[in-house]
Amino acid sequence: MADHGVATEPPLLTMEGIVKTFPGARALDGVDLEIATGEVHCLLGQNGAGKSTLIKVLAGAHRPDAGQITWRGEPVTLPTTMAALELGVATMYQELDVVDGLSVAENIFLGHELSAGGFLRRHRAHARTRELLDHLGHPEIRPGREVGTLSAAGKQIVSMARALSRDARLIVMDEPSAVLDPEEVDNLFRVVRTLAAGGIAVVYISHRLEEIRQIGDRLTVLKDGRTVARGLAVADTPTPELIRLMTGRNLEAVLRPGESADVTVTEREPVLEVEGLARDGEFSDVSLTVHAGEVVGLAGLVGSGRSEILETICGARRPSSGTVRVRGQAVRPGSVASAVAAGIGLAPEERKSQGLLLDEPVYRNITLSTFARYARGGFLDEPAERRAAGQQAAALDLQPPDVGRAVRTLSGGNQQKAMLARWLDRGCDVLLLDEPTRGVDVGARAEIYALIRELTRRGTAVLLVSSEIEEVLGLADTVLVVADGRVAHSGPALEIDEHRVLDLVMEGSHA
Repeated sequence: MADHGVATEPPLLTMEGIVKTFPGARALDGVDLEIATGEVHCLLGQNGAGKSTLIKVLAGAHRPDAGQITWRGEPVTLPTTMAALELGVATMYQELDVVDGLSVAENIFLGHELSAGGFLRRHRAHARTRELLDHLGHPEIRPGREVGTLSAAGKQIVSMARALSRDARLIVMDEPSAVLDPEEVDNLFRVVRTLAAGGIAVVYISHRLEEIRQIGDRLTVLKDGRTVARGLAVADTPTPELIRLMTGRNLEAVLRPGESADVTVTEREPVLEVEGLARDGEFSDVSLTVHAGEVVGLAGLVGSGRSEILETICGARRPSSGTVRVRGQAVRPGSVASAVAAGIGLAPEERKSQGLLLDEPVYRNITLSTFARYARGGFLDEPAERRAAGQQAAALDLQPPDVGRAVRTLSGGNQQKAMLARWLDRGCDVLLLDEPTRGVDVGARAEIYALIRELTRRGTAVLLVSSEIEEVLGLADTVLVVADGRVAHSGPALEIDEHRVLDLVMEGSHA
């Protein structure tokens, strides 16, 4: 049947055959992407698939070597970030680019300050800021408040308001939920839906497939710098198919449903024993035992005290009371050296700022906890360092395998592997893992799960913190729910479900 001349609205954005080559590597090899007005379009792919390079092309930070970009049906070029902003494309990177020392209003209009001067300009900026924050559903954020005093979620709202202040019609969000707790993620989704309902398109990038299910309309999948699926309806695409598209293989869940060993973990030797541990203002009366080959999981909201407990156990924070023992021997309070000597290793939540020397080579990061082992007569045996690190890198399938390259050049998943390799090289009895799969793709996540399994088979005691309740319940033998600095529940993972954990953490946060 003829359409009688009814015009079809062109896509808001089309990218076709985008190619981008860097010295020694082709990051994008003919990528296609199409975004409709007012949709939430999810961009998926493992680390290294080309997502970051593609959004930098879209943001005007990289110029493509080949391909075409059209905006509302008209060919365009994006030679600079300012050109992209003027077109209507705003990008929110995972590392938010707000300036902590400036006010909310100053951040929103940074680089495109309103005309007029002095008091009048400030008054207009504050009035417009209030309008934008009201539109985003956050009137409680004051225009004059210093951004550095806001939570991560608040800073995200400021970044979104900045995009709207430039009349953005397309907002790219790169891993926006990475530092948010479940309640903040729900609020983020509400804001995204408000934007889409107002005709603003959102490109949403996340490793969390459950988020894609909740927020996405359509999706595009990248693999090895190419588009392997374009414009699929989220509701019609099963999760196993998404995993197959991203990884090129069918991926079985590595989370175990229950106990598989011949003996229960509580019949094994206790390795880590924490009794009455407290730190004023952060947590109190924490007691737990981790046996050989056991995974104990700490579940709770961001700010509940989970990470602080791990950091106190490993000596990075000094407790106000309580004891930590490894194989019956007391660990000196507030001493990282004593904890490491006792056999405790920590892979921290912020691996880039707290765990890795980003500009040092991979091998140096791996051997950091065993440095004295490679000293010979006052000289460092670098070849021995490289050999030892290479063995651990090969065992963990670190990619690329070159241990001489700077660790900052690795993907998030491979940086996490380098952190774990450090403690494998030392042969830790106790491994503390804080958000071990944050910011890593589904393939690397499965490899980390498998590594945790291998460590427990060797008899390592693992204490795990994760914001993903499913991950805690699937990996742990024993679960402790931490709410408002206290242990609200302790028991076998098989005897508690996700809904009960949520009830406990929310009860604690509102107590």
